[in-house]
Amino acid sequence: MDAPHAERALVRRDDRAAYDWATIFAILDDALLCHVGFSVEGQVFVLPMAFARIGETLYLHGGAASRMLKVLRKGAPVCVTVTHLDGLVLARSAFHHSMNYRSVAAFGTAREVIDADEKARALEVLVDRMDPDRSKVARAPNARELALTRVLAVPIEEASAKSRRGPPIDDAEDMALDVWAGEVPLRLVASERVRDGAVPRANLA
Repeated sequence: MDAPHAERALVRRDDRAAYDWATIFAILDDALLCHVGFSVEGQVFVLPMAFARIGETLYLHGGAASRMLKVLRKGAPVCVTVTHLDGLVLARSAFHHSMNYRSVAAFGTAREVIDADEKARALEVLVDRMDPDRSKVARAPNARELALTRVLAVPIEEASAKSRRGPPIDDAEDMALDVWAGEVPLRLVASERVRDGAVPRANLA
C-alpha cells in the first residue's frame, strides 16, 4: 500500500509527525472512539462516535434519521480524529509542561454503504471492536434493524499521525531546580465485567 497523502502537513514540531500506514493504523486500531468533523452551511461540527477500520477505509454508523449521517452521505468532506492520552509530563518550569499522546487526523469523502455484504461486514467489525468475536455470539441485525441503520464509508485520502513520548525537556539552567519532574503515565483500563441481571442462569459462565 502506498502511504497516505500528507498535504495538510504539520507545521510545528514536525519531528513528532508520521505519515506511514503502520503508525496510523496502529493508533486508529487502539481507539474505540473517534471525533468526526464536518461543516454544514459554514457551521463546523465535531461529534464523537464509534468507528471501525477495514483496510484503508473507516466506517461510521448511526440511525437512518441522523442529521449528521444524512449530510455526510451526500459526499461531504470529513475529518476523523482519534487521540490517546498516555501521560502527563511535569517539568521543572511551567513552560515545558506537556502531555504524552498519540493522535491521528484522517481526511476523506464519505459515501453511504449500499452493498449488503459490505454493510454487514462493517457492522460486524464495529461490534467485534467492543469485544473480540462478539458478532459470533450476538444476534445479527434483522431486516428492520438494518433499515434503521445507516453506514458510511470514509476512504482515507490523507492522514497524519502525531505523538509525544518520554520525559520533560527542560532548559539546562532549570535542571538544578529543586522541583519534582517526570511523567505520570495514564491508560484506559477495563474494570471487572458487570453481568446483566436478566441473563439466564444457564449463560452465567
